[in-house]
Amino acid sequence: MPTPSLAALPIRPLTPRDLSACADLSEDRGWPREERKWGFLLTAGQGYGIDDPQGGLVAACVITEYGSPGHPELGAVGMVLVAERHARQGVGRRLLRHVVSGMGATPLTLHATANGRPLYEELGFKVTGRAEMVRGRFVPGRAESRVATRAANAEDLPAILRLDEEVFGTDRTPLITRLPAFADQLRVAEEDGRLIGYTAAWPNMDTHVVGPLIARDTETARALIAALAAHTDRPLRTDIDVRHEELLAWAKEHGLASVAFNDVMTYGITELPGDWTRRFAPLTVAAG
Repeated sequence: MPTPSLAALPIRPLTPRDLSACADLSEDRGWPREERKWGFLLTAGQGYGIDDPQGGLVAACVITEYGSPGHPELGAVGMVLVAERHARQGVGRRLLRHVVSGMGATPLTLHATANGRPLYEELGFKVTGRAEMVRGRFVPGRAESRVATRAANAEDLPAILRLDEEVFGTDRTPLITRLPAFADQLRVAEEDGRLIGYTAAWPNMDTHVVGPLIARDTETARALIAALAAHTDRPLRTDIDVRHEELLAWAKEHGLASVAFNDVMTYGITELPGDWTRRFAPLTVAAG
């Protein structure tokens, strides 16, 4: 029986049962397997993929919807991957067209590498921002801040959700409510009993990824990062909005070095909703 053409292979929804195949696809493209992140995204969001008749996946991506159930106000596209043996044959374009079409009039966002940006621009995405990935072992200095931080508890979740929606600009309850189980640390910053910031550190390979990072100001963001660093032996990694120049400079002064840049792109809107001045880093660039 002849092998069907790539264009004839159906696109199907992915489920958590596809975790191993998604991780294999990451590894095929020279990425870390990132099974923990894939597992999180396949439950918090919706994956789409194309099966390879010879086994595994030809391509995959995930879209995470935000807003009220059944009425998304924003979709974040991430983990767009095509197997090396099928690269540069239009597979990624076809998969993304499928996702964009399926979202109708819902605005979309994604973080693009330099390699991926031309395809996204072809599909109508426009660059609206930039993030800088920094990584390294945090070197503490003198007392970093007078801002009080502590480990979050179950009673903090409603306040975290309210702050997150206010700053992000739309409801992310399905994503944020999974944080306590997904992250190794979840911390909040307070002032006079009021929540003024929160962050998490979740394991990814040999690092702890800092994100999301939402804070009233740079001093609060610094206090949250320093508190996370004090409770881990792993290097930290995070993707900071480049407009937060002061925080980036501080992170580099404390042992984190620049690794890469990603373009923040949007489709259907000219800028992301919410308050960027308090949004310092995403949970992951794959989910916004």
